[in-house]
Amino acid sequence: MIEVTNLTKHFSGFTAVNALSFQVHTGEVFGLLGPNGAGKTTTLRVLATLLKPDSGTASVAGHDVTKHPETVRNLIGVVNGGMGLYERLTGTEILEYFGSLYGMRKQAVRTRVKALDALLGLGDALTKPAGSFSTGMRQKITIARAVLHEPPVLFFDEATNGLDIIARRAVLEFVKHYAAAGNTIIYSTHVLSEITQLSERVGILYRGELLTQGHPQDVLLQTGTRTLDDAFFTLVSQHDKRHITS
Repeated sequence: MIEVTNLTKHFSGFTAVNALSFQVHTGEVFGLLGPNGAGKTTTLRVLATLLKPDSGTASVAGHDVTKHPETVRNLIGVVNGGMGLYERLTGTEILEYFGSLYGMRKQAVRTRVKALDALLGLGDALTKPAGSFSTGMRQKITIARAVLHEPPVLFFDEATNGLDIIARRAVLEFVKHYAAAGNTIIYSTHVLSEITQLSERVGILYRGELLTQGHPQDVLLQTGTRTLDDAFFTLVSQHDKRHITS
């Protein structure tokens, strides 16, 4: 469903992503794990057609993100920890507005909002203006907006940042539910426990390079460690040693 090959992106002489390659299969949650500045957001912005790569290719459902951006945008939804909402609009008004942008009929939007309310527990967020939302309410509406058109591919980029334990759990449960319905998700985070809960496979990204990818248990075997936390630090240490000696 998603294929990235030798993807490279520079910013003013800084290499944010360096020759990155990975695949994500249909119905899979692929965890993209790395610290801040590792290149996770840059990678997702390229996949979401918001940035053009300097070299390499990326495709969603067989559509090149550079050559066919409009097609790709119709196939994806994006959720991150800092997406803005129209402060004066209620959750319902926000979703109806975005439904119109997706070309959805009003009745189809209303039916979809009811389904998302049952799934996410949107509650008061549907009737109150966004300016009065708690952080959790904002994130629920952001998720609902991203999946309103039922995209087969969803990108989560540090989506639980700043959420309390209840709101965070709601996000994680939604990811599980959406993937179980056959959809494909890249879940980007620096929180190791979230990767363990959600991902069939994980890619560890550090300083723009993919250090390894595979099932979490395979990563543990590769590194000779017992936890993904230890595996991460082992791979980072090996990476830094190679660069020092070179």
